[in-house]
Amino acid sequence: QASARLRARYGATVTRQAWHELTDLFLADCVVRLDLRDGTVLEMTGPDELGRFIGGSISQFEFFAFTIRNSVIDIAPDRTTATARLYIEELRNGAAVHRWTTAFGLYQDTYRKVDGRWWFARRDYSSLARGHVDSM
Repeated sequence: QASARLRARYGATVTRQAWHELTDLFLADCVVRLDLRDGTVLEMTGPDELGRFIGGSISQFEFFAFTIRNSVIDIAPDRTTATARLYIEELRNGAAVHRWTTAFGLYQDTYRKVDGRWWFARRDYSSLARGHVDSM
C-alpha cells in the first residue's frame, strides 16, 4: 500500500543520508516534533530543516541504519488522511569511540493524500530506549 511505501522510503532515505529526497516525502509545512525524553523537545518545519537536523545528528557515526520494527496505520473514512504508529530501531557505530549502539523510538504520524499521493503531514517522535550492543 502507498502509505507503507512512504514509510519505507523514509527509512531508506535516512539510512542513505539522501536528505534532498525528503522533499518528495514531507509536505513543506509538515511539523516534526522530537521528544528525546531527557527534557529536550525540538520542533522543526519542512523537509529541509528536518534533513539538516538529522544530518547533523548522525554525522558522528561511521555507520547508521534505520529500520522499521512494526507499524500500525488507520486510514480515515474519507481516504485522504491517515494516522500511524511506527516503532523503529537505529543501529549505529560511533566514529569517536567505535562502539555499536542502538536507539528505539516511536513515530506518531499523520499522513495526507494530495493529488493521489501520500505525504507526511505531521510527525511526532518519542525516544523509547538507547543502549550498547555487546554482541557485535
